Order: sequence, then structure tokens, then C-alpha cells
Amino acid sequence: MAPRIRPLTPAELTPGQFALYAAITAGPRAAGPQHFALTAEDGSLRGPFDALLRSPAVGGAQQELGSAIRYRSGLTDRTRELAILLVAAHQHSAFERDAHEAIARALGFTEAELLAIRALDVSGFDECDRIIGRAVIELLDGDVSDATWAAASGSCGIDRFFDLTALVGYYMTLALQLRVFRVE
Repeated sequence: MAPRIRPLTPAELTPGQFALYAAITAGPRAAGPQHFALTAEDGSLRGPFDALLRSPAVGGAQQELGSAIRYRSGLTDRTRELAILLVAAHQHSAFERDAHEAIARALGFTEAELLAIRALDVSGFDECDRIIGRAVIELLDGDVSDATWAAASGSCGIDRFFDLTALVGYYMTLALQLRVFRVE
């Protein structure tokens, strides 16, 4: 499917859009190792970030939530990437899968683990990852069972479980936006 919007270059941005662009390109996503390019050769933002520019007030709040989830939550890097990849698999979000598989590989995920995640199969993971993975899969259907709640909140704590629910909701929103705007 063809993209529904053309990415905006920095020269085309309104002052509000440029402020959001600067927050994204100068923030934590741009710092440290880059496992996928944040911008294209013409300076336009890749992935979901260009769509955020269409509404700087909402897009700014959304990118700040994403930044908090990725860089300031209590989730471990491995837990975060496992959860993101399960959302990407469930939502058939190629961009999120490709971008976050690169990060997961850098964290030590194996190709077998990545294939299992694509199939929404966490049965072969260690106990902690299996508990979190099961919780994410249930959250993708809208709720968690009492048994999963007890295991996951006991394993990672209620505060981190809150972070996990926020992550699932945020990445489901991104997957929806990527799909609707036909972002490649």
C-alpha cells in the first residue's frame, strides 16, 4: 500500500512542528547507539515520528510518553523490547518489528527468540520473560487473568506492571498510526 502522507522535510515545518522535530531529534532517541535511522537522507523523520508532526500538541505529548516509557520507566531493556516486539507481532507492524528487532539483537536476543516472538510464543523463554510475555499477550486482548496478574505483578512489581500496561497501549497506538498513515 502506498503511504497516505508524504514525510515533511525540516524546511517545510511550522514553528510548532519544528519544536517537536527538535525534541525528537535532539532527545534520548538520538543519543547513544543508533540501531535504526531516526531520519531519512532529506532530514524527514522516519516511522511514526513524521505523523506526530501533523499535530504538534498531541504528537508532542505522545512522543514524551514514548520517551518516558523507553528511557525512564522501571522496565529492564530486555522486558521493554520483549513487550514491544510482542505488540509489533500482534499488530503486524513491520516498522516496529524491524526497528526493535535491531535493538533486541544488540541486547542479546537470539534469532530463535525473535522468531518465537513473531509467532507470539513465549513458552520457550525463561520464567521471568515467559511471565511478562504472557501478560503482554493477554493485555493485547484487553485484560489479564487473575493468575497472570498475580504472577506478573509479583514478578516485576505493581509499579513496573503499570509501566508495562502503558507500553502496550502506547505501542498499540503507534501500530495503529503506522497502519492508517501507511508508513513503510
